[in-house]
Amino acid sequence: MIIRILTEGQFNLPGAFIDELNELDNKLVEVVEQEDQEQFEHHLKAMLNLVREKGTPVPVDEIVESDLVLPEPDITLVEAEELFVGEGLLPG
Repeated sequence: MIIRILTEGQFNLPGAFIDELNELDNKLVEVVEQEDQEQFEHHLKAMLNLVREKGTPVPVDEIVESDLVLPEPDITLVEAEELFVGEGLLPG
């Protein structure tokens, strides 16, 4: 799955990590609903680190459509309230 982290670039994340990514997405939906700033920052960092550490960077000169776009690392909780709602970024 090709995942873009805004302000950073794209990563190719193997399918074996999609369930873990989805779990983090679901946790983010919960903490955003609870307006828990500390847990929001913790889970967002975990999500972005999963993609960075387990994914392979897509070369800048390679044009590939992103399957999923994650927010920039410094997104605020207020801004995130528009993204992490319902099923979150990953349906299912």
